[in-house]
Amino acid sequence: MMLPIRDHNPSEARPYVTLTLIGVNVLVYLWGLVMLQTNLQLGQFYFDYALIPVLLSEGQNGSALVTSLFLHGGLMHLAGNMLFLWIFGDNLEEEMGHLPFLAFYLVCGIGASLAQFIGDPYSQVPMVGASGAIAGVMGGYLLLFPKARVDIFIFFVVFFRILPIPAWIMLGLWFGLQIFGGLAVDTSAGGVAYWAHAGGFALGLALTVPVWLRRGARAYWRRTQGHPPHPEAQYRRSSVPVVRR
Repeated sequence: MMLPIRDHNPSEARPYVTLTLIGVNVLVYLWGLVMLQTNLQLGQFYFDYALIPVLLSEGQNGSALVTSLFLHGGLMHLAGNMLFLWIFGDNLEEEMGHLPFLAFYLVCGIGASLAQFIGDPYSQVPMVGASGAIAGVMGGYLLLFPKARVDIFIFFVVFFRILPIPAWIMLGLWFGLQIFGGLAVDTSAGGVAYWAHAGGFALGLALTVPVWLRRGARAYWRRTQGHPPHPEAQYRRSSVPVVRR
């Protein structure tokens, strides 16, 4: 398991949109826990607000392209998505501005959903989650801040460490895994929406190109050394004790 836990250049401005998106996602999830007490209620809610490709193919419920971005299938699904949004969203919001970042997030989410839809337009499996939109944020982050350091928690059986690695390695590996998963895994019965992740990431990277060009393109990378353009945060060194045999 490889899980990012923080980057080394948190934004200096308050990321109002990122915080609001996290808050809305959490509130919707908590509302569902309280209000959707039966399988019938949950099924009807998903029918109305989750993205069901076969319905979209029939010209129904196009609003689910947006509403599905705020639904999650469980606590770990929600927590993982919000962690990624918190780590990568604040710097991108600072560079783009609040409202442009919100538009960027929604467009990436819609594009990611359409990428998954194109792969199986007659699927009856509901698609929910913010991960496609967040994948777009990750793609934009990769273009603007390829050398930003991200602390990664690595866990393998009994080995675990926290290691700082450049964003381009972590995000490149993540994107590669989505492509591999999309090609290798049959998701017709449900599971991870790999093509939504890959499509959102590619779209986010493409939509960030104009921002990168306005900043000076390669000159921007040289000026910032590929990091967010403000001082690095000072974190305590993380250590894990060695347990002898």
